[in-house]
Amino acid sequence: MRLNDPDDERPVLASEFARLMRIFEPFEAKPILAVAVSGGRDSMALALLAQDWAGERGGAVVVLIVDHGLRVDSAREAAETQARLASYGVSADILRWTDNKPSSGLQEAARAARYRLLFEACRERGILHLLVAHHADDQTETVAMRAGRGSGPDGLAGMAALVEHRHARLLRPLLALPRARLTATLLARQVPWIDDPSNTDLRFERARLRAGGMAAPAAPAGRELRADRERRLAQASVEALEFDAGEAVAIDHGRFAGLDAALGAGLLSRVVRGVGGIGYPPRRERLERAVARLCSPAVPGKSGGKSGRGGDFTLAACRLALRRRPDNHRMRWIVRPESGKNLCQPLVPAAFFACGAPTAPHLD
Repeated sequence: MRLNDPDDERPVLASEFARLMRIFEPFEAKPILAVAVSGGRDSMALALLAQDWAGERGGAVVVLIVDHGLRVDSAREAAETQARLASYGVSADILRWTDNKPSSGLQEAARAARYRLLFEACRERGILHLLVAHHADDQTETVAMRAGRGSGPDGLAGMAALVEHRHARLLRPLLALPRARLTATLLARQVPWIDDPSNTDLRFERARLRAGGMAAPAAPAGRELRADRERRLAQASVEALEFDAGEAVAIDHGRFAGLDAALGAGLLSRVVRGVGGIGYPPRRERLERAVARLCSPAVPGKSGGKSGRGGDFTLAACRLALRRRPDNHRMRWIVRPESGKNLCQPLVPAAFFACGAPTAPHLD
């Protein structure tokens, strides 16, 4: 039987969840996991499975419950979920979205607020791993919605199992499992849950898709293409990037010029997004012009000029300046945040700090 067989209704065993978590290694010696829980069946199952996994390794789970304040019953449901988890030995904190709510684009704003609150909570608690309960059915819906919007290969590859952020890694360990197995896991443990009425509200695209039937699952080819590109980008990062003290990243001029144009564009996009704090890539035409500029011969120390091939310039809230390295005189582009402060995720993934970093007490 396939791992993501929709007809499979077996409970998820601890040994199976351990295999699903293995792809996210390394973890610290006594891993502390944050788990986003809404009170629904999917996230409740994830919280209990994660609690067992962390406990076997001497670690612990901290559940984070976001109360968006969008429904009359939301505060009560959050408190009920917190109490229910406590009865199973799981610690839970409630995070409240208290900002003014927009009159349009409410779901998008709520999602942005939810992740902001979750990652802020991870930063405050020194937690490197944030688990969310997206599963195979969610993945199918996501791909179907993206296909309907004409998404390219990246979009049709579906949600990534691991996404690096500034203060924590976002992990989706349940992507290979159908929702029926998560329901079976709670039923086997006799754990109740709360069904969110928005899941069947036909004002929302995902609810309409569920009511109308499912599309085909994400194509493995799309995931393989994305994984291959990520491997190539990681290798290019190792070869072409240097991390200076402070907020700067250096791009070796010669090594960058040796990359193919698509790989160079991907690497530069990642650098400026990480350094400048912009949550989206630069426009394609600006990125292509910048790649050409980084690859062409230029005179170090020349500043300002927006015309011309050389000299300092800006891209996506970053300032790029061509300089010689003092020790070996190699040319390199220094990338610094234009505002003077890095606001986004680091280019060195949080996973690299999971073994021995002194920033949090559980990292030993």
